[in-house]
Amino acid sequence: MKLTGIRTFVVGNPPPHFGGRYFVFVKLTTACGISGIGEAYCVPFDPHLVAKMIEDVFARYAEGRDPHDIEALWRRVYSSGFTQHPDLTLMGVLSALEMACWDIVGKAAGQPVYKLLGGQVHEKLRAYTYIYPRPGDQSDVYHDPDLAAVRAAEYLAQGFTALKFDPAGPYSAFDGRQLSLEALDLSARFARQLRDAVGTRADLLFGTHGQMTAAGAIRLARRLEPFDPLWLEEPVPPDAPEEMAKVARATSIPIATGERLATKYDFARLLQAGSAAIFQMNLGRVGGLLEAKKIAGMAEVHHVQIAPHLYCGPIVGAANVQLATCSPNFLILESIESWGGFHSDILVKPMQFEQGHVIPPTEPGLGAELNEAVALANPYTGSMLHLEMTQTPVR
Repeated sequence: MKLTGIRTFVVGNPPPHFGGRYFVFVKLTTACGISGIGEAYCVPFDPHLVAKMIEDVFARYAEGRDPHDIEALWRRVYSSGFTQHPDLTLMGVLSALEMACWDIVGKAAGQPVYKLLGGQVHEKLRAYTYIYPRPGDQSDVYHDPDLAAVRAAEYLAQGFTALKFDPAGPYSAFDGRQLSLEALDLSARFARQLRDAVGTRADLLFGTHGQMTAAGAIRLARRLEPFDPLWLEEPVPPDAPEEMAKVARATSIPIATGERLATKYDFARLLQAGSAAIFQMNLGRVGGLLEAKKIAGMAEVHHVQIAPHLYCGPIVGAANVQLATCSPNFLILESIESWGGFHSDILVKPMQFEQGHVIPPTEPGLGAELNEAVALANPYTGSMLHLEMTQTPVR
């Protein structure tokens, strides 16, 4: 079996843009006619340039090779241009290609990928969602704890048993910082009112995006502890695991992190420092499925759990499902609400979602097929990146 063809898709995500402004997909084809789909997450360049990067790496290291040989592909790409370092751009490109190879391998074997990575452990996968805005809202649910509490009750009625929210303020290119007293107070109000709204029926997941110094995060954590969040997410920037470990040692709230990290080497540093109790690898950035499985195994040795990250398209979501299904230390899966709207339209068959849980597919490969007609009908024509940080310091 040999890889012979590649096609990329840069897809605009229509309003309300949940999951980001666009998705970058890749389709690989073999000489025997089997195709596989992958997705790159949040590479910090224009997405059309990212598509060209994927095509370039394919031509150098994958074209004409057997998609089963994922370890060899991984090492060749990881070492490309004399690098051998967790480069987020290269790893995003590799993740998309590797994911597509696994889709092909699963289809050739007639098995879901999770059957080839150790077999099924979980029959259904507990999921959480952000508390998102809705058309007609009279205020901003991201900053209004009263509306967030009402919305939380609506999500519980859909079967969710965990909800994430992030009221701590914008993330900036100049972080970490100390949060203002107003931001600290609003964060505590959110936690209090959401806990009152959900009681013990749902876990609360306090999201941040590396806004704080370790000292600032400890101040916030002490205000949140009475409301028993399941986690405090990425409290400091991702470049200093030792600083994150200071937060982990100072609070009873589990620390979760990993969406901005790539490869087993980055995650090994978290383990060595004792930085986190929950790993949130994004399979469109971390280095692909096999790399994520290795990280999950490393984490298992340290009694660290995994909660695959998702703020992108449903192909990464499908890969997350494959990893979660075969990982004993799986905790919870990020979902974009209940996988409706464009996240459903862009797939030939929607993700199976029941009462706050994803049901692992039984179809071979990733269990998700890109609806190419929908992809082509929604090209991304903007100039902004998938996510953008505030470009001035936050006071």
